[in-house]
Amino acid sequence: MKKVILITGCCGQVGSQIYNHLVLHQKAKVIASDIKLSANEFRIYEQVNVLDYQSILGVVRRHEVTEIYHLAAILSSAGENDIERAWKTNINGLLNILNICRDEKVSKLFFPSSIAVFGGEIKNKIAKQTQVLTPTTMYGVSKAAGENLCNYYFHKFAVDVRSIRYPGIIGPQLNIGGGTTDYAVEIFHSALGSGKFSCFLSADTILPMIYIEDAIKATVNIMQAPTKNIKIRTSYNLAGFSFSPQMISAEIKKIIPEFVINYAPDHRQAIADSWPRYINDEEAKKDWNWSHSYNLQLMVETIIDEIKSYDYQNSNIA
Repeated sequence: MKKVILITGCCGQVGSQIYNHLVLHQKAKVIASDIKLSANEFRIYEQVNVLDYQSILGVVRRHEVTEIYHLAAILSSAGENDIERAWKTNINGLLNILNICRDEKVSKLFFPSSIAVFGGEIKNKIAKQTQVLTPTTMYGVSKAAGENLCNYYFHKFAVDVRSIRYPGIIGPQLNIGGGTTDYAVEIFHSALGSGKFSCFLSADTILPMIYIEDAIKATVNIMQAPTKNIKIRTSYNLAGFSFSPQMISAEIKKIIPEFVINYAPDHRQAIADSWPRYINDEEAKKDWNWSHSYNLQLMVETIIDEIKSYDYQNSNIA
């Protein structure tokens, strides 16, 4: 049976990179989908609203989809601006996908959770796998509920759903989507552009992060792992490395000495303060051999090189 993969939310930061990876490295038909009208960068594209059950069902049946990466979601900061929309998109959309996976016998489903599920008192600011979840945003609330929905559908209906709790995901692409960790993407483009950056978090706000290549690797690895190795059906903790705006700006200044950063914390500061600073991901390492490849220094060097290379290529095209 030929593998046919559907990605929802494919125009986002993670979705677009997962699409590129799967097209390059897997012998599969990969279908991109999003709520946007069109996206010419994808070979096969379907406009899909995850709240429209019949629309998703039609795509799954028409293409005979065998796996789904369900990435459509409203993120933390954007979700606080419209909590009802965030709940409906993140929960009702997931429920539609889960029901379709159950009824259409889709073999595997990937559901991304987030460090936003954590909140409140966290000992030493290190989140363990079995940490009590007391999220402080609607995004976190919906992701925590989504984890339990996935666990329920696995045990009740044998839907093979796999999930990881993403830290802040950092990459060279500026396709951010209203997340509290977006500053760590924006900072590079400002450093290479104006040479100045105003950060919406305080200088010493440490948060768990991961370079996008490692995030994609983890996503693909958990989907390829043998079923018997997936012991956790809510969501696995995932870690890369932790840093603050001050720490990343110091690394950037090693390459761009004239870079200037100032700090103007906004409503996202309270969200960041409720999250852990570090993630314990021992279960992911033990169950499906997870390990990250990038540290802060290597990530900064790689992103700056990639943005410079992209800008150079575009200037030559122009």
